[in-house]
Amino acid sequence: MNRLYITLLLAVAFLPMQAGNWTKDQVAEVITKVNTYWQTNNKAEVRSFWDNAAYHTGNMEAYKLLKNEQQLDYTKRWAYYNDWSGATEADPALWKYKNYGEGKDYVLFGDWQVCFQTYIDLYNLAIANGGTDAQYYFMVKRAKEVMHYEAYSTADDYWWWSDALYMVMPVMTKMYKLTGDTKYLDKLYDNLCYSDKIMLDPETGFYFRDARYVYPQHKSVNGKKDFWARGDGWVLAGLAKVLQDMPKDYKHHSFFVEKFQRLAAIVAKTQQKEGYWTRSIMDPNHAPGPETSGTAFFTYGLLWGVNNGFLAKKEYKKTIDRAWTYLTQTAMQPDGKVGYVQPIGDRAIPGQTVDANSQANFGVGAFLLAACEYYRYL
Repeated sequence: MNRLYITLLLAVAFLPMQAGNWTKDQVAEVITKVNTYWQTNNKAEVRSFWDNAAYHTGNMEAYKLLKNEQQLDYTKRWAYYNDWSGATEADPALWKYKNYGEGKDYVLFGDWQVCFQTYIDLYNLAIANGGTDAQYYFMVKRAKEVMHYEAYSTADDYWWWSDALYMVMPVMTKMYKLTGDTKYLDKLYDNLCYSDKIMLDPETGFYFRDARYVYPQHKSVNGKKDFWARGDGWVLAGLAKVLQDMPKDYKHHSFFVEKFQRLAAIVAKTQQKEGYWTRSIMDPNHAPGPETSGTAFFTYGLLWGVNNGFLAKKEYKKTIDRAWTYLTQTAMQPDGKVGYVQPIGDRAIPGQTVDANSQANFGVGAFLLAACEYYRYL
């Protein structure tokens, strides 16, 4: 075999894989590689705040697909470490939510509630494996206490920033499935209607991150509407999770379907040709370059919609192919690190550096969600 032939074989072997050439086994390898890298390099025993909890929503999806007990154990250790709770204040009279807070009294603040998604999933898994409520009630005790209080309260202004729509909307539908109480669905609807009044842009269907960023009081550097990719990624992914668990005969089901489909359509139209979404979606020059967390959440939402009949494959295939190529050829590094994740924040920041070494727990969670749906897509 001559040297030229060997060189050509090697070149072909290491060509980047394009969307359409993947097998499910190869996607499974990607999921395992990315998740193993994260769990090997980061301890499980960290607090139950939103960023860590968002990772675990992705890890749970990976477990549902691949049944890796070692990776599931990582999430169980996290849950036990946090005593199956979010914020821990016992007295409901002291519970807060109307501004940002990380203290133990911010029990009703959505960033401390996303953990309940995973606790409920772990409880359901234990019951499915032959456990009883008496054995495993401790897993959902705090979730029931907190979310029952919220569902039966008169306030509807809990979700004043777009991230909350991923953090808490799916908790409400999971609580409905857990209890059979439609009050959780009604509160979900009422809270989202409040969010729509203060953050939804009626012209596009995008959400501003919160009331501070509504146009025209706030504009991008080029005077455009400034929609933050991760913020709207939270929304599309949250709506997908809601539709997974919401019964089709619920009185407001069509409201959620139409919102999901409208947002998906504008998301697809604003993708960059390289497969990612820029941090300021409508103004690519505001903070140019790739960003993974928003892209991964969008990819997950679009894939879930296609996989479950809410979106037409022929209309979204090109968008999905581009996004998957970006996630696996640019975002994912050879060692399994997921890069190009914008750090914790609330907006697209001009001049902020985001590169191959920019990683974060929530970015890995989003990547895992997208990859699991791509596996199902194949």
